[in-house]
Amino acid sequence: MLQKRKILPPLDYLVAFESAAKTGSFAAASKELNISETAISRKVRLLEQHYNVPLFVRGHRSISLTQQGATLLSSVAHSLEILRDASRDMLANHQSNSISLAATNSVAALWLMPRLHKFSRANSQVKITLFSSDSDAECLSDEMDLTILRGEGNWPGYEARQLFGETVFPVCSPAYLAAHKAAVDITALPSLDLIKVTSAHTEWMTWKTWLSKHDIQDVPLDRAVAFNTYPLAIQAAVDGLGVALGWGHLVDHLLEVGKLVRPTGNAAVRTQSGYYLLKSRDRKAFGEQTIVENWLLGQSAQRRRYA
Repeated sequence: MLQKRKILPPLDYLVAFESAAKTGSFAAASKELNISETAISRKVRLLEQHYNVPLFVRGHRSISLTQQGATLLSSVAHSLEILRDASRDMLANHQSNSISLAATNSVAALWLMPRLHKFSRANSQVKITLFSSDSDAECLSDEMDLTILRGEGNWPGYEARQLFGETVFPVCSPAYLAAHKAAVDITALPSLDLIKVTSAHTEWMTWKTWLSKHDIQDVPLDRAVAFNTYPLAIQAAVDGLGVALGWGHLVDHLLEVGKLVRPTGNAAVRTQSGYYLLKSRDRKAFGEQTIVENWLLGQSAQRRRYA
């Protein structure tokens, strides 16, 4: 007789199997669950070893269920949906006034934080737990009710509403500009103290790409100083360490109070990307989530428009 502890495989094996079966590929399951394709394949293989039966017929670029796999999927999908419903009910009953909001470090520190005190005063019954990370996978974890990420509006399984676009321009403190009047000339920027950000997101704009948009190619940035997060880079600019790239909307509040200025005037680069508010299509919204969502969209509607 089988021991009870050996009958059930680990839950993550079943979740990976269900996702792969419904999406039709390990690659699609990888995107849905925000884990590597290798991890999906490994979990399914271990599940097959647990039952000692093949669950998929593996093709060159696709997979299909075996008869045993189709039989298992019917029960697994139903059981997981029951567990998901139970978890949603638990969260709704015991955390009904709390909402988890994830955002990139830059959005959390520079766009959300200056606004949260007004939201809290107007909505004292709603508690926002703010999580910041530059890892998309972390921001899109199941624990998050709403997420703000940079991209072009396409996240499978999520409804995306744009909060603001991406307009990038040089910024520095008034004191730095007064001491380095050449900063008004774009061609002089490479010889000044440029502040850059080191990031795993290679698609984010850098000084090299910004300058190339103004026909300044292959220039050495000998005096550049680097920080590992964007908020630190902006604080360095406020403190007079040099010239940073300012993202419109993220630095607007610092421009408005005069802590930063735009030394090159209206010179800017507009990209096709933007910052989007995301919510899962598979999860039912609740009251507090709707309140926060509407507030964020309202803040977006009030934003300054960049040409």
